[in-house]
Order: sequence, then C-alpha cells, then structure tokens
Amino acid sequence: MKDETLTKAQTEMNIALWIAQPTAEETSIGFIGLGQMGYHMAKHLQSKANNKPFIIYDVDKGAISRFINDSELNTNSRVKVASSPADLASKVSVIVTALPESSHVKSVYLGKDGIVHGIGSGTLCIDSSTIDISASTEVSKQVIAAGARAVDAPISGGIMGAKAATLTFMVGSETTGDFERAKSCLEKMGKNVVHCGNLGAGQTAKICNNLLLAISMIGTAEAMNLGIRLGLDAGVLASIFNTSSGRCWSSDTANPVPDVIPTAPSTNGYAGGFKSRLMLKDLGLVSNAAKDSKSPLLLGALAENIYRHISNNPNMVDKDFSVVYKWLTSTGSSGSKS
Repeated sequence: MKDETLTKAQTEMNIALWIAQPTAEETSIGFIGLGQMGYHMAKHLQSKANNKPFIIYDVDKGAISRFINDSELNTNSRVKVASSPADLASKVSVIVTALPESSHVKSVYLGKDGIVHGIGSGTLCIDSSTIDISASTEVSKQVIAAGARAVDAPISGGIMGAKAATLTFMVGSETTGDFERAKSCLEKMGKNVVHCGNLGAGQTAKICNNLLLAISMIGTAEAMNLGIRLGLDAGVLASIFNTSSGRCWSSDTANPVPDVIPTAPSTNGYAGGFKSRLMLKDLGLVSNAAKDSKSPLLLGALAENIYRHISNNPNMVDKDFSVVYKWLTSTGSSGSKS
C-alpha cells in the first residue's frame, strides 16, 4: 500500500513537471506591454533570444515603432508585430506581459481578441504586472483552463533595474516545473528570480515589498528634510544614513533629495523612475489585501493618504514617487497636511 501511494505521488509529480517543460516547438517569444519597464525588459529578452523570432504587441503604436527601430536590438532575432494579443498568442510558446493595472491585464488576457482566444496548448504565460491578487489568480486559472500554463511574476527594481537587467522577479506558480520554465526566461531580464509559492504568491510578495518601499521613502524624505532644515549638508547626512542603521534603498540608491545621488530620479527633476500615481495604485492593492486578510495597516494607510495628496497635484502625479520630498518641503512645516 505504501509503495502504491509513493508510486501514485511520484506519477502525479512527474506529470506536473512534464506539462511545464519547454517543448521542441518552443522557438518564439512574445512580449506585450512596452511601457517604461516593459520596453527595457523586452530589449534584454530579445537580445538574448538566441535568434528566435520575437513578437511584440502594444496599444501604443509609437512604442512599437521605437522598439523595432532601436539600434541596440539583436539583428539576428527578427522582431515581428502582432495585430492583437490573440494573434501574438497563436504564434509563440512563451508570452511575457508587463501592464499597468488589473483592468489592462484582464483585457489583454480575457477580453475580445485576448490571449486566451489564440493561445496554444502548453504555452507559458508570465505576467509581470503588479495587480490585485485575486485578479491575478483568476487570470492565471483561466489561462490554465484553456490548456496553457501561467505564472505571476511581478518585478522590483524600477526603471534603473530594468535598464541594467538587475530586476528581482517574485514568482507564484502552480507547479515547480512552471517556475523553472519561467525562470529560464526571467533570468534574461533580471538578477534574482524567487519562487514565492502558489499562484498569487508573487503578487503578495510584491505588494508587501512596495508597502515597505513607500514607507521607507517617506521616512527618508522626512529625515532628510529635518536634517537639512536644522543646518546639515544633504550629502553629509545621506552618507551618515548610508553607513548607519538608517540605510535603505530609498537613501543609498534613490535618495529623494536632488544632487545627492547623481543617478537618482530626484537629480533629474524627478523624471523617470516609478510614478507617484503607480505607487498610489499599489498602496490601494495593499489596502485591499489588508482588508481581506484582516491585517492592521497603520503606516501603510498613512502612506496611501500621502500619495493620494501627491497624485492630486498635477505637477507631481507623474513624477517619481521620491517627489514626496518636494511635497514635504512645500508644506513649510513638519510635513503634515490636511
């Protein structure tokens, strides 16, 4: 009886691994979503595609034009443009999507001319969007029900990480085999690929990371503002933070004070980077998850309120989220704002 149980378990595991393995027909890659992050991710993936056809789709025709005319592309891997997500899905065995919000992901995967209407059996879908956990899980399950495979693989590292291919991918998958198959693709665009658990686990890890990121950026901005107003040099104060217990990414890599870090968005007028309105969107996802799990959200609720104020400012809504420093300094007080 014990041997039969082991045999059955082993058989089920082997089947799960088998259906997730790349097939001999896996000779082309599709990418949907050539935004600020997706554009650079797609470039890295295309350049390392080993001469496989690379098919793209985006509703922004300007983004498509820029991509196919990019001088840094691998000329040995010809770029083709699909007419729709379904058209793209019918021609590839791996699809990567990088889209702004849950509604966009649902539309691209499940809508009219969506991926599920053209997808082939065994095709692997990798969604690197940051969206609602329940929406992500729903989309993945419908892709799997259509005979394909799916993983959620949201990203961290920002535009700088996308350009340098140093992103971290947080992956949720139904099987280990799905993860391993996705990993071989994700490693071409990032530095760290972490299996977080079942479907939706990648999204969970991502929103927890961005909750901490928002809080740490606000804290860094507030501490820098206080020190500067008390007479400290911004560079000196940042160097102290970065060699002491206050050190964090928001201080040593993306310091919100202009001219402290030459490559930080703050030094470039808060251009590029991760837009404040997207941080507000992610904090909304955090709020939904906290309600669903009955988790207290004290600093997170405050951070969401702060980024709501910033996003209501037309001069800040599309600036990098480190613009919270500029928002704080404009209050003329400790940073509280009604």
